[in-house]
Amino acid sequence: MDMLALADFNVVVRHGGFGAASRAEGQSKATLSRRVRELEESLGIRLIERGTRPLRLTEEGAVLHARTEMPFSAITDALQDIKAGLGRPSGRLRISAPLMFANLALGPMAAAFICAYPEVLLEVRTEDKFVDLLADNVDIVVRANPRPDENLVGRCFLHNPLVLVAPLDLSQPEASSDSEVASRFPAVMRIDTNDDEVWSVKGEDEAQSRLYYPKAVLRLSSPVSIREAICAGAGAALIPRSIVSEDLAAGRLRLWGASVRPPIEVWVLHSSRRLVSPKVTAFVSFLCDYYAS
Repeated sequence: MDMLALADFNVVVRHGGFGAASRAEGQSKATLSRRVRELEESLGIRLIERGTRPLRLTEEGAVLHARTEMPFSAITDALQDIKAGLGRPSGRLRISAPLMFANLALGPMAAAFICAYPEVLLEVRTEDKFVDLLADNVDIVVRANPRPDENLVGRCFLHNPLVLVAPLDLSQPEASSDSEVASRFPAVMRIDTNDDEVWSVKGEDEAQSRLYYPKAVLRLSSPVSIREAICAGAGAALIPRSIVSEDLAAGRLRLWGASVRPPIEVWVLHSSRRLVSPKVTAFVSFLCDYYAS
């Protein structure tokens, strides 16, 4: 089997067609087409359905691509690292990050990173779904409260406590300890919470926690939408502090206290089964230092 032809086949599939692959990789469309045809002839099977848009693989082509894409990507990355110098981060760095983190925090940090490492091209996917680094061809993933996974290693770079905040015109319920029952108050809650949920919260100068009994008037799935609803006066909410820190500092919202629940931990993770490239090491260190400062 011609390894160059197999590599070109994966390039065509990754870019979604011969024309796009030609433009991205600087190879002629005719050359790419010829090499894929030669690969098909050597295997005795058709890999790509001709004349279809967008590009469509045969069943055999899909299997071949799924099982060979990652090894060839790793080889390409290794060659780029060697060519650039092993100690200098360079090349494409593929990152998957949750929607909330990407919208609120990733832009300024990413801009600072590419200024520090101009030879690295960041490609950031914004998605809340589970991402498999190997199957989805991703170098780094950012996750909140990740489950233990022997295939991943990384560092926690952010502890984000939950706080109870409210509009300025909403009166804080009276209660002084865990043994007392506070009256219910209008609350904006996550869509996956229960009606009988109770929030245990401590004020800044309080030794004991207080119980708060929210009454859901609105349920939303996005913390950013919850913040906007609080600011619009819909009710109080338990929300990560980083999302409302500017509103609290500007006096747009009032802090009732901090939840006794453990803070949300945000981790930057990469595969434990790959050699760590300079660009991955650089990004992990930069991200952790950025949030430590």
